[in-house]
Amino acid sequence: MDLHEQLAEVMDATTFLAFVHALAADKRANNAWENTNVEAFLDAAIAWAEVSEFGIRQGLSPSNPWAQFATFLYCGKIYE
Repeated sequence: MDLHEQLAEVMDATTFLAFVHALAADKRANNAWENTNVEAFLDAAIAWAEVSEFGIRQGLSPSNPWAQFATFLYCGKIYE
């Protein structure tokens, strides 16, 4: 399962932690991270959260904060 597919599975603490483990492994493997330091990672995640209203504008359900925070972390990797 790739990282994006694993992100789609996040629904609770267990699946969130599984996703975070996969995200950490993805970073160790250097798989196309747009933001390679902590500051850039957090700035990108914050920018995504502000623009998307924490994913609401992209269809994320506010009733699943686990998925919202997992997406926040994922966007730290990819968002420019």
